[in-house]
Amino acid sequence: MEYFTPEGTEMKASRIAQGCMRIAGLSDGELDAMIGADLDAGINFFDHADIYGRGRCEEKFGEYLRRNPSARGRMYIQTKCGIINGKRYDFTEKHLTESVEGSLRRLGVERIDVLLLHRPDTLCEPETVAEVFDRLHRDGKVRYFGVSNHNPFQIELLQKYVGHKLVFDQMQFGPAHTGMIDAGLHVNMTDRASVMRDGMTLDYCRLHGITIQPWSPFRAKAGSYLGSPLHGRLNRALRTLAAKYGITDSAAVIAWILRHPAVMQPIIGSTNPGRIAAAAKASGVVITHEEWYDVYRAAGNSIP
Repeated sequence: MEYFTPEGTEMKASRIAQGCMRIAGLSDGELDAMIGADLDAGINFFDHADIYGRGRCEEKFGEYLRRNPSARGRMYIQTKCGIINGKRYDFTEKHLTESVEGSLRRLGVERIDVLLLHRPDTLCEPETVAEVFDRLHRDGKVRYFGVSNHNPFQIELLQKYVGHKLVFDQMQFGPAHTGMIDAGLHVNMTDRASVMRDGMTLDYCRLHGITIQPWSPFRAKAGSYLGSPLHGRLNRALRTLAAKYGITDSAAVIAWILRHPAVMQPIIGSTNPGRIAAAAKASGVVITHEEWYDVYRAAGNSIP
């Protein structure tokens, strides 16, 4: 496994992160096997959110840490807050504070390594967010901060007031969800792909040293594209890469993401130990320039 230090941090984080959104229903043995596979593969970064499993995912992870207390020193724990399921987004002092306290309690830890604001709250008062972040950091409850699904001006507005560098922006990205790069390739064109939908978030984050964490890298609009007859051309391209580099199709997707010079940290969501080990093998695989564009085009994306 390759490691990197996200700008503005002192972490030595794995290039691949483990998403914990599906662990609520796992048995203790299944969860032990999943996290054991991560750590054995060198994956040391675990992504949570207070709403995953209505809090049960964090609780299950906390139960694992109580069974395996020495594991805490081998991992970084990230969680997200700011969404109230099906109702609203909420960056108020009360909600942010209560969310973090709840996550700390469920996880059974004294400090969260990274806290992300899950989705933008249009009623956000950035001065309030800054005060909450300052207090959480001063009290030793959160080490680093970031955002999720935020565009450049939303980040700029927060960063104007927040004294801590926002180190991550979590955005969906994969061969079948390429909005972050399409408009940049279709500059000065009038086709659909030329429409700028996110304010050039990827380029902004590269300029400001913010690490992109791609989520749901295997999803298209109709669900997973891996093995889907709806995405035959893409799957053939991934199989070609997999055969060449001795990895699985899913690992080929991760290698495709890692090939981008933005130094992204993709998040995998499988709870299957075998699939986790297979995905981790993407680290260190460097596909060619041509192969990257072959996969991009095979997913139905056009080159002007």
